[in-house]
Amino acid sequence: MRLHVAEHPLITHKLTVLRDERTPSPVFRQLTEELVTLLAYEATRAVRVEPIEIRTPVTTTTGVKISEPRPLVVPILRAGLGMLEGMVKLLPTAEVGFLGMARNEETLEPTTYAERLPDDLSDRQCFVLDPMLATGGSLGAAIEFLFQRGAQDVTAICILGAPEGVAAIEKQVDGRDVTLVLGALDERLNEKGYIVPGLGDAGDRLYGTV
Repeated sequence: MRLHVAEHPLITHKLTVLRDERTPSPVFRQLTEELVTLLAYEATRAVRVEPIEIRTPVTTTTGVKISEPRPLVVPILRAGLGMLEGMVKLLPTAEVGFLGMARNEETLEPTTYAERLPDDLSDRQCFVLDPMLATGGSLGAAIEFLFQRGAQDVTAICILGAPEGVAAIEKQVDGRDVTLVLGALDERLNEKGYIVPGLGDAGDRLYGTV
């Protein structure tokens, strides 16, 4: 597994505002979109392209276009939806699928309650969106789900991660082509499985249901 923790002053600045408990939901949503676009720039460095010849106003030249089959963006419901717009702004030709996953607050284990994905993901580059990598349960289950559908190349984008979650994903995906892109790697998990210092429950803060 490749781990990339983004180090950029704009990312750190936006994360600081997201962490602040006084930041209202509309601002939180806007900053999340902007932050994900910055993270998507890092996450798509290895997106597959193919050459294409075009004509400029001066001459002909060779550039590139996104290869077929197109990349697949998969937000994990519900909080991952808040990251979708920022991702597709940078990668508008991508297809979008959905995975509905929830964490049992007692066992901390994930359950899948909905999915909308192609039956065959062979030779597809998949980008999974999940704001918080805490225990790694939900994200790990989502990555496994995609590989079971035939995916061979998965990149996960998270706003924040904890060392425990990173270690869990690394152990689970050993030998597979997985990249993990984080806005920041925080200190630890608390006894309830929340990231410290973190930013609270991303879904609640995105949609105003605290």
